[in-house]
Order: sequence, then C-alpha cells, then structure tokens
Amino acid sequence: MDSTTRVVTVEIQGLRYPIRSALDEQYVVELAGYIDAKMARAASEVPTGETLKIAVLAALNVADELFRCRTAGAPDRTEVVRRANELERIVTQALDRLHG
Repeated sequence: MDSTTRVVTVEIQGLRYPIRSALDEQYVVELAGYIDAKMARAASEVPTGETLKIAVLAALNVADELFRCRTAGAPDRTEVVRRANELERIVTQALDRLHG
C-alpha cells in the first residue's frame, strides 16, 4: 500500500466496506454517508430491495448532480470532478464486494 493511502472502513446500507484512499479519512466517511443517503432514497423507489438496482439509481442521481455542476460552471470544477471520481470508485468497490 502506498504511504499516502490508508484504509477507511465505512458503512453503506448496513454493510461495512474497507475503502483504500489517499483522501482525508473524515471526507471518505462523509462520502460514504452521502452515498448511503442516496441509496436509501433510491431504495424507496425499488420496492423489491434489489441492491444492484438501488446502487444504479443512486449512481444515476450522483451523475446527474455532477453533470448539473458541470453545466452550471462550478467555480472549482477540478475538485468536483475529483470528488465524483472518488465516489464512483467507492461505489464500484462496494458493488464488486457485493457481487465478488
């Protein structure tokens, strides 16, 4: 493991995930909380409770927010893109763990 990365364990939808990241630990926890909230909201739209469908809906909501920020010309676009990429990586890790 690179000396600038660490493993932060977060909980999303009742499951614990070890996330390897160079980002600040508290920030990773905040990202996980954000994704957890997005997934909880998406879960209300998926009555069957299928985790993959919930994750895809949550990812689409996050992507929508990113695209809207891009269109609005967010002042620090680089930071928004970096954070969105990190969110995407975390969701991918979570999905891989679910189906791995």
